[in-house]
Amino acid sequence: METVIQGIALVLIIEGLAYALAPSLIERMLEAMRDMPLDMRRLIGVSAIAAGITMLWILQAF
Repeated sequence: METVIQGIALVLIIEGLAYALAPSLIERMLEAMRDMPLDMRRLIGVSAIAAGITMLWILQAF
């Protein structure tokens, strides 16, 4: 359970850094996502999940 909480904390830190250091870039990215079709946004989300799972699997192997 501690590892899960650490993972969530790291995500919050990275998200916070993005909003603190480049808020206008985040705003433009959100506008671009709004113009994307729903299926494309869903594909991006599934791809991010797959990349995360793959990274964790590789880290566990070593």
